[in-house]
Amino acid sequence: MSESTKTADPCVMVIFGATGDLTKRKLLPALYNLAKDDFLPHKFAIVGVGRQELSSEEFKAQVVSHLKEFIPNGPDEKLLRWFEERTYYTGGDFDDDKKLFGDIRALLGDVTAAHQIPDNYFFYLATPPNLFANVTQKIVKNGLGKEDGEHWRRFIYEKPFGRDLASAQKLNADLLKSIKERQIYRIDHYLGKETVQNILVFRFGNSIFEPIWNRNFIDHVQITVAEKLGVEQRGGYYDSAGALRDMIPNHILQLVTLTAMEPPVSFEANSVRDEQAKILQAIQPFSPEDVLKKAVRGQYGEGKIGDEQVAGYRSEDKIAPKSNTETYAALKLSIDNWRWADVPFYVRTGKRMATKHSSIVIQFKRAPFMLFRDTSIEKLTTNRIVIHIQPDEGITLHFGAKIPGPIVNMGAVDMDFDYLDHFGEQVSTGYERLLYDCMIGDATLFQRADMVEAGWRIVDPVLDVWRALPARDFPNYASGTWGPREADAMLENDGRAWKNMAD
Repeated sequence: MSESTKTADPCVMVIFGATGDLTKRKLLPALYNLAKDDFLPHKFAIVGVGRQELSSEEFKAQVVSHLKEFIPNGPDEKLLRWFEERTYYTGGDFDDDKKLFGDIRALLGDVTAAHQIPDNYFFYLATPPNLFANVTQKIVKNGLGKEDGEHWRRFIYEKPFGRDLASAQKLNADLLKSIKERQIYRIDHYLGKETVQNILVFRFGNSIFEPIWNRNFIDHVQITVAEKLGVEQRGGYYDSAGALRDMIPNHILQLVTLTAMEPPVSFEANSVRDEQAKILQAIQPFSPEDVLKKAVRGQYGEGKIGDEQVAGYRSEDKIAPKSNTETYAALKLSIDNWRWADVPFYVRTGKRMATKHSSIVIQFKRAPFMLFRDTSIEKLTTNRIVIHIQPDEGITLHFGAKIPGPIVNMGAVDMDFDYLDHFGEQVSTGYERLLYDCMIGDATLFQRADMVEAGWRIVDPVLDVWRALPARDFPNYASGTWGPREADAMLENDGRAWKNMAD
């Protein structure tokens, strides 16, 4: 590894939940990718913390094994040894105020001395959310959370951040009893994707787009996060959460804010998040009547994904046989401000859908037809911009062009920008940018307390109505389709239609 001006401050990453799935599949590969590209500090170490009683040597062996499994084409041996030398572990009962947290404090002292690392720590809580406040309080109680002089302490919390508005408010209040808001990094790995970050550059760095990014030119916006997979091994969690809680207050509303926000005065974290918060506050709250008209839920039944026959949700492992948990949710959102008045934002997310596909569709208004009345053109192609988030990251501009020939006729044309074609393959888990930003103290891509609570305020009325009126028609869409018929009808009533991947 060569010296680089891009590297973060020397620090130690402490991972609570170090033996879990997230650590091995995402966090460790993300750290490896950062080190490979010279973004990790040279004076760096990992301290894993878990309930299992393992020695540091046993954990080192696990880390090496996981990197070999999850780094495409295998890791570099020299870099693998570098990680192995800087990895440590201690385990025990998370409720034990003295033993486990005393061991962590002692181990951090040894690690910083051995690698000559200043006392900069960031704690990653890859744990169930009910442990966030408790673990944080114990870290602080044992003298590991207080910042002094130039040394910093930061805390990353995985979603879900609360189950509803009341629980999110309580969690925020509980954390603020122990640490400051500037130390809190509420992570949403969706914001680590290159295309999501590119929305701001695309909008505000190109003068051809921003002048038309408003109600005068845009008819509506669609945001889709579709998954082919079912609940997999997450049945226990998912059946208590559902699609609305799992995806909309965090992933999808973050995409809404980046798409709709006003230009910030700078790219400084709070400037960007101030504008995002304004959008969340401008989204019109749902009345109970609105929920019946502007919210759709669904649950997948059996069906086909490709050539494979798959079971319905109620037949999945750890799912109640008469479960009323939704695996699909769609909302029609209205942003009550000058830029977006009367421009609906349609959002949807679902499992076991026709394909894995996440995108933002900016649908422009149709041009006047009068000029083409005496031509062979029956209808004009509408313009749209599609921002592809996954699986293939890129941007498509859809417009009409004259078909060659002696008569005036129009065909649809796509101009495509694909990250892979233009910039080559960038191996990424989506966590690299977020871990790096935490290490350099940039909270731009992390949610602030007011943003989290504003997101829950939007979905809480929907949760209340759905809880009071259990669905009677579940399952209401077959696996391998684009969701329930009611979601199509919601747009058809407005004279619009969903833009599906295969369209």
